[in-house]
Amino acid sequence: MQPADSPPAGAPPAQPSYIPPFGMRTIVGCLGMLLAVHVAGFNEHITEIGLADIRGAMHIGHDEGTWFTSIYEAFNIAAMAFTPWFYMTFSIYRFSIFMTAVLAILSIPLPFMPDMVSLCFLRAAQGLSAGCLPPVLMTVMLKYLPPPVKVFGIGGYAMSATFGPNLGGPLEAMWFEHVGWRWLYWEVIPFSIIAIAMMAYGLPRDPVHLERFKKFNWRGFFIGVPSILCVVTVLYQGDRLDWFRSPIISHLTFWGGALFVGFLFHEWHHHSPFFRLQYWKNRNITMALLTLVGVLVICGLMLEVPMTYLEAVRGYRPIQAAPVALTVALPQLIVLPLTAALCNSARVDCRYVLAFGMSCLALAAFLGTWLTPDWVRDNFYLLQALQILGQPMVVIPVLMLATMSLGPADGPFISGMVNMLKGMANALAAAIFEILLRRREQYHSTMLLDRAGNNATALSGMGNPIHAAISNSSPDGDHVARNTLEIFHTYLHEQSTTLALVDIYFVVMCLCIVYVTLTAVLPKRVYPPGKGPAPAMPAAAREPDPSSLPATAH
Repeated sequence: MQPADSPPAGAPPAQPSYIPPFGMRTIVGCLGMLLAVHVAGFNEHITEIGLADIRGAMHIGHDEGTWFTSIYEAFNIAAMAFTPWFYMTFSIYRFSIFMTAVLAILSIPLPFMPDMVSLCFLRAAQGLSAGCLPPVLMTVMLKYLPPPVKVFGIGGYAMSATFGPNLGGPLEAMWFEHVGWRWLYWEVIPFSIIAIAMMAYGLPRDPVHLERFKKFNWRGFFIGVPSILCVVTVLYQGDRLDWFRSPIISHLTFWGGALFVGFLFHEWHHHSPFFRLQYWKNRNITMALLTLVGVLVICGLMLEVPMTYLEAVRGYRPIQAAPVALTVALPQLIVLPLTAALCNSARVDCRYVLAFGMSCLALAAFLGTWLTPDWVRDNFYLLQALQILGQPMVVIPVLMLATMSLGPADGPFISGMVNMLKGMANALAAAIFEILLRRREQYHSTMLLDRAGNNATALSGMGNPIHAAISNSSPDGDHVARNTLEIFHTYLHEQSTTLALVDIYFVVMCLCIVYVTLTAVLPKRVYPPGKGPAPAMPAAAREPDPSSLPATAH
């Protein structure tokens, strides 16, 4: 039975009854929202990349440090799924400013926490506030920007997946090396103040709709939040605890998975869900969401590989590896608008742009399979140059496929789903990287040791070059023998780690090829707003968007 507040079958997507006049104030408000999302992203990536420095300064152990990251990410992703309901209730203007302020205020006491419990509590609250911002940005771009520039708004949102993660490493190096480790937390404060001022000036003052609490989906909320927390924790802690050999991981997987399935079933049938699973009936949206997950996993893996190699094999500090990440991050400020302009043309099919971008990533991964322990920072620049083109040419068309079939009033019902999948993709990328790196490093280490043992007798007549090189360093023969063994194991570790990273590049290349094939088969073409026929969207029951009702202008 169709809910009473839903439009009749076959009706076009609901349009908001009020859209603020587009002008400089709207641009400033949208840019402030974009800056707030980047601040949240910087806080996530800087503290994650600088975790070793934070652990050293705060005397945190390795295992405790993993919870420092996973707790933040779990609450961050859980917040993304349920944010649209809350900003529709409290208004985009008030909700965005409040959450940005909370994010900044919570960073002040973090360096002074006396124990791990209080630190994790504040990190959870900070992750919750940071996760509330990206869904608002997507709705703002869909709702407030006029059709001719809406694709550029999508390009701005895409920056959170391409520009922000690559800039995290260089910013961590700058704050830690030149200012102080506490600024790994505090760097959000000045940027948050600027973002709040821009949002306060530019975002429209939508009214508050507290009466929506009478129809709040309590059951879905109390089922969905624990399920997402469990799933994300499993992804971040599973490899360290050896997966299902750990009772904690087994219980979290079983109960979290069961709750998550129940949550999806409940959302499908509820008259006022947090997001519309019925959108998955649309082939473009299904393809776009699946591709978005795959793309973010690919980008996450390709970001981790060079950084891990330079730090684990070559011994680089973050400040020495920063140019590799900057090579991808800074050109995005130019390539993203150009890609958005390209996709904004009715003559250009965004599916071809998507296929070309994925091919660039596949080529970069193929070149990465030539990685050897002799590579240095400069050897990665060609791979990074291909990612400069590939990442925006993949992310922007994927978001177009997901959003161009929708109206402005559909933003709250798609933004939570997209951002939750975006966060899940980052957690999945971290889990896949840890699994592949550990398993393949152990495999290659075993094979190399086996080869060395099998050939030891055959090569014994040639002598030991390591022993010969350091034999004059000490008169103690036992000391020389121990050093010889340590050097041998150092070489073995470098080789096995390098071969494991090569395997990861090979997996990434295969994923890219699969998605290029899917792009040629699954999606239908979408056009930029106002520049082609609007694709038919299956009617889905909608709850009216209170944030789109008539509001007081600026």
